[in-house]
Amino acid sequence: MPPAPPLLLKVLSHPEQAGALTPADWDLLLRQAGSANLMAALHALLQARGLLAAIPAAAREQLDWASVLGERHRQAVRWEVRRIRLALRDLGIPIILLKGAAYTLAGLPPAQGRLFSDIDILVAESDLDQVEAALMLAGWASTHHDAYDQRYYREWMHELPPMQHMRRESLIDVHHAILPRTAVLQPDPRLLRAAAVALPDDDGLLTFAPADMVLHSATHLFHDGELNNGLRDLADIHGLLLHFGAQPGFWDGLAQRAVQLHLQRPLFYALRYCQRLLATPVPASASAACDSGRPGAALLALMDALFARALLPDHASCQDAYTPAARFLLYIRANWLRMPPLLLARHLFHKAFLSPRAAAPA
Repeated sequence: MPPAPPLLLKVLSHPEQAGALTPADWDLLLRQAGSANLMAALHALLQARGLLAAIPAAAREQLDWASVLGERHRQAVRWEVRRIRLALRDLGIPIILLKGAAYTLAGLPPAQGRLFSDIDILVAESDLDQVEAALMLAGWASTHHDAYDQRYYREWMHELPPMQHMRRESLIDVHHAILPRTAVLQPDPRLLRAAAVALPDDDGLLTFAPADMVLHSATHLFHDGELNNGLRDLADIHGLLLHFGAQPGFWDGLAQRAVQLHLQRPLFYALRYCQRLLATPVPASASAACDSGRPGAALLALMDALFARALLPDHASCQDAYTPAARFLLYIRANWLRMPPLLLARHLFHKAFLSPRAAAPA
């Protein structure tokens, strides 16, 4: 049996329970929230429900500090995005913000308290060279200098090697697609770009359309082998579904868009685990429409056992004896989805044996 639902999930799903927690419960809750990178998000949730005054002063102080840090982070993101836009303005091309930067600039619920280390943008593949050159002129430089890493990103991946500003040390990832060239699934980036929505008062800056934003977040979460922020990313999807779900036609359009982009499977997983872990209200008709992404019974049982563990906070109170194995198997799965077997074997051999030898001092 998977571990019992941690206290953090209970409070995220039913915030009204926060008022009945003991000081010991709050100590555990804050530790779990910190491990999941959800402290500031927890503050935003309790504040929106008018529950902050009912919690112990010591716990409220920690949440208040997390909220201040979250607001400072959002200010820094907005400032950094302006620098990126300035660097690319003369190119005259649309710049699509992804994930955390998109949530922040669009003022979407997942931006509340979300901390992230880099800014992701998406441009047409044909524009990559001039975008990279413009960013280099503005002070960004590639962080991966190894010849193999450069080839890995430029030939096989869906993005340039990460770039870091030489003075501010801010990071930017420049994407041309949402999955690697070698991945099993290949959603057409032209469809994503064509449906992108312009941000108000930000000439040239866009975000994905609502359905595409949900699908991208789901694809990123359920194709990524690094799940240390898995619950935070699932909470992002939860927040997006709550926000966009109130718009007429969203749920029908979401299922249709998943079919168009061949992303039925990650959407199925996203809806399933949002409902199971965060009690996300998903209309029965929407669940039925997205059922085309359901795997076979045996595979689904395995995925349930793995994700029920790996999506929990990386904290001792949220783990059992099988959690390390679940995380490892999902890491292997992510790499399997990322590359065909022969190329994957070659890549892993190079990273395990050749790259460390090349990096060793002479």
